[in-house]
Amino acid sequence: MATQPVWRWLGSRLLILGLCLALSGCQPRPADLAIHLTLWHGINPPANRLVFERLVDQFNRQHPKLQIEARYIGQADQQLPKILAAVVGNAAPDLLWYAPTLTGQLVELQAIRPLENWLETSGLLDTLEPALLSTMTWENHLWSVPMATNNVGLFYRPSLFQKAGISQLPRTWAELQTVAQRLTQDTNGDGRPDQYGLLLPLGQGEWTVFTWLPFGFGAGGELTTAGRPQVDNPGNLAALQFWADLVKSGAARLSQPERGYEQEDFLQGKVAMQLTGPWTLGYLDETGVDYGVMSIPQAGRPATVLGGENLFVCATTPERETAAREFLAYVLSEDFQQTWATQTGYLPVNQAVRQSAPYQAWLRERPAVAVFLDQMATAQSRPLAPGYSRLSRALGRAIEATLLGEFPDEALRKAQQRLAP
Repeated sequence: MATQPVWRWLGSRLLILGLCLALSGCQPRPADLAIHLTLWHGINPPANRLVFERLVDQFNRQHPKLQIEARYIGQADQQLPKILAAVVGNAAPDLLWYAPTLTGQLVELQAIRPLENWLETSGLLDTLEPALLSTMTWENHLWSVPMATNNVGLFYRPSLFQKAGISQLPRTWAELQTVAQRLTQDTNGDGRPDQYGLLLPLGQGEWTVFTWLPFGFGAGGELTTAGRPQVDNPGNLAALQFWADLVKSGAARLSQPERGYEQEDFLQGKVAMQLTGPWTLGYLDETGVDYGVMSIPQAGRPATVLGGENLFVCATTPERETAAREFLAYVLSEDFQQTWATQTGYLPVNQAVRQSAPYQAWLRERPAVAVFLDQMATAQSRPLAPGYSRLSRALGRAIEATLLGEFPDEALRKAQQRLAP
């Protein structure tokens, strides 16, 4: 009987010890102490997405106390509703990948943090391609950093040019019209063209606007005046009229609605030229099809539109925002930019990478990239104002209406009316 209290005492001690061990096993391990940040993006094509995921994995291995979770949330038109809903619902990610045209709207919603102090004190601002400052700046603040950049060029099939007896690439609008008409052919003799000179994007979306803007900018067109939307101007009218003439002459084929970025017609030889950018170079190389790239033919001056996506730091907490900027520094680094550029075809934003021996060696084997690098000198940014999405929709409707037969001046007049306050 005397031993019972001893066993009861020992049992209680063992129970307490077991609970302590169990609790200690649930204590955070060093890896669990890491800050976990989410990054939303819409990187395409999938091959480029895999490159980015590998680079994020590399960062996570090098930063055990800071882990980035990159989430693909769809194409641009799918992303925007999700982003705005998350911001309004106080559920935004820590980092956001998107075209810089969203800047003004995010600023109005107080969803992002300015970055100029950090960029200047870190010295990273001096590493960037100067043309990209226009994609970062709104109302005297720097709101994002460019992850990658590009611009629009004109891809062509050299074999089709050769068959048509064309030895000189078009440099002007008039020459482009002539060349496109010569490349439009009935190759099977059924009385209908089965090969067209050029593919033009049909639709009202941003892709249509984006690929039309080099012609608008080249003719002296503008999108805003004194900060207000102003699309009805002579330069834009000239560019719309040129696209209308290409369609009316039969030299251009229209894409499927809102699918102007697809390249199947180009690959199959149904069109000899298509507007797109360097992000497609890796994909085209894999197909084995012959291709070349030329600068956008000119009306009065050389011009193209600046593309690419930037990274924004969303407003969260000071600790998380500091951690997010550490990832931005990695993205701007030579290591990241060298890998991203050479594996995707995007242009590096870090000036040192452009001049580096490895990149120059890579460039010598891919002369098409040089066209886009040269065009950076005349590339113009789209407005960052809060109302850009509305402006783009109005202009996109005007472009689509013109391609479907409406008079360009009437289409622009209606677009300006839609933009009236």
